Amino acid sequence: MPPRVAFFGTPAFAVPPLAALTKLADVVAVVCQPDKPVGRGNVVTAPPVKQFALEHGIECRQPVKLRDGVVAQWLRELHLDVAVVVAYGRILPPDVLAAPRLGCLNVHASVLPRHRGAAPIQWSILAGDAETGVTLMKMDEGLDTGPMLSIRRTPIDPDEAAPSLSERLCALGVSLLEEELGHYLAGLLTPVPQDHARHTLAPLLTREMAVIDWRRPARALHDQVRGLTPWPGTSTTLGARRLMVHATRLDDPPTVLAGAPGEVVVVARDRVWVATGEGLLGLTEMQLENKKRLSAREFLAGHPLRPGTMLGQA
Repeated sequence: MPPRVAFFGTPAFAVPPLAALTKLADVVAVVCQPDKPVGRGNVVTAPPVKQFALEHGIECRQPVKLRDGVVAQWLRELHLDVAVVVAYGRILPPDVLAAPRLGCLNVHASVLPRHRGAAPIQWSILAGDAETGVTLMKMDEGLDTGPMLSIRRTPIDPDEAAPSLSERLCALGVSLLEEELGHYLAGLLTPVPQDHARHTLAPLLTREMAVIDWRRPARALHDQVRGLTPWPGTSTTLGARRLMVHATRLDDPPTVLAGAPGEVVVVARDRVWVATGEGLLGLTEMQLENKKRLSAREFLAGHPLRPGTMLGQA
C-alpha cells in the first residue's frame, strides 16, 4: 500500500515536486496559501499548487490560521505517514508538525544552514555564491533549523539569473525527493543536526532592494541584477527618468578607463560600460520607465548615451 502523504506548497516552484509525489505516494491532501490578487488588474487568482490539486482531484485547503488546532486535527484524521513541504511560505506549528506518523519533511532550495528563509535562491546569487543545492530536512519548530537528511549540490554559473537557477534547483529537488522519500519511510536516512553557528538568512525580497548603488563593486551589482530578476528587478535613473537594468556582464571590460561611480565611460555596440566603486559594469539590457525592454544596441539606437553621462543622479 502506498504511503499516505499531505503536501504543503504554494508557488509554481512547488508544482513539479507535487507532481512527482503523486507517483510515489497517495497524496490525500494539499495545503497552500490563500488566493490573492495578481497583476495590474488585481484579479484574485489561485496559487499554482491549488490549480494542480483541483485538476487532479486532490482535496485542497487554504487556511488563514495554522495555530488554532483545526488544521492539525484534520491532518490527524487523515492518518498520514508523512507530510512534504516545498515553498509553502509559513512556519508550521508543533501540532501540525506532529500530526503525520513520521513528521514533516521540507525540500529547501539551499545547502543548509546557509540561506534559511523565504528566498534562498535569490540570496545565493546576491551573496555571490559559487555553489548551492537542495536539502531534504526533517522539520522542527524553527525557520529551516531541523536536522538534514540528504543534500544535492550544484554550481552557480557567474552569469546565471534567478529564474534559470530556480528551474535547475526545482529539478534537483524532484530527483532528491524521488530518490530519498522511500529511504526515509524505511528508516534508512540518518538525521544530521545543522551547524547553527554557520547559518545565514534569506528573507523576503523588497522593492527597496532594487535601487542600484553605483558605489558598490561591479561584481556585487552584477549579482544584484541576477538575483533580483524578475522581481523586484534593479533600477537606476537617467536624468529624471527611472531606468531598469535587466541584464549585465563583466566580461572583457575596458582596462584603461575609469570614472566616478555611475558614470558612463564607454559606449559599445552591445554594452554600456558604467564605472562603479570597483571596476566597470556592462549593461546589456535596459528599459526606460513606460517603454519596452531593449538590448543595449536597441536602446542606444533610440537613446544615445555619451561617455560622461551620469546614472543614478536624478
